[in-house]
Amino acid sequence: MLSNSPSVVPASSSSTMVREPVFRLVDLTAGYGDLTAVRSISLELRAGEIVALFGPNGAGKTTTLLASIGAIPRMSGQVMWHERPAPSSPHRLARQGLTFVAEDRSVVTALSTRDNLRLGRGGVDAALAYFPELERLLGRRAGLLSGGEQQMLTLARALAARPTALLIDELSLGLAPLVVNRLLAALRAAADDQGVAVLLVEQQARRALAVSDRWYLLRNGQIAGTGDSDGGIDYLEASYLADMTETVPSRASDGGDPS
Repeated sequence: MLSNSPSVVPASSSSTMVREPVFRLVDLTAGYGDLTAVRSISLELRAGEIVALFGPNGAGKTTTLLASIGAIPRMSGQVMWHERPAPSSPHRLARQGLTFVAEDRSVVTALSTRDNLRLGRGGVDAALAYFPELERLLGRRAGLLSGGEQQMLTLARALAARPTALLIDELSLGLAPLVVNRLLAALRAAADDQGVAVLLVEQQARRALAVSDRWYLLRNGQIAGTGDSDGGIDYLEASYLADMTETVPSRASDGGDPS
């Protein structure tokens, strides 16, 4: 169980200051072979803000992330990094400060928690500054950690590298509410304290809106709506959440098993 874990905290008003985009998609179209999966996607990500990307299964959320970092071919459009054309390969973008956290938990199960953190560019101490609860697990093999602990390990390693921008696919997948709140609080802290720009693909819309500054909604491979997170739940409930089978647990269930 997690102890003394901060709950989800609201977006800081300072994070909504107008700044130059760090990462921007301009009419991006991408897909697989001859199949077009996303069309004319335009969105932007600024320093110190969290932007949530919502959409039903199959809407193109993961494809958008993969195409934006160059992991799958871009058919047309542009990806801008600090207002210049972005490198077309993921490793070149990574060297320039963009980190991508995939849906599957990126841990080396045979290595210890400590050695997994050493694989990152930030080191062990920097990672523990975000997730001190990992310290007692440093000697444990990552494959023996719970799902929630593995996701904390993955995010700690990513944040320790002090990225300029962080793209995250399905952070909360399969995790209990207590862990999700803890992960989202760490993202908000990184955005506020370090100026990290975060693009978050997330199914738990209400929790994501609680820590994000803005949102985009994808439907059928295209942007179907966008807005500020304050008050965005009304639109999303009408156009997106009503069609979802997801049930966000009540506050009373937030003390569940964090695995």
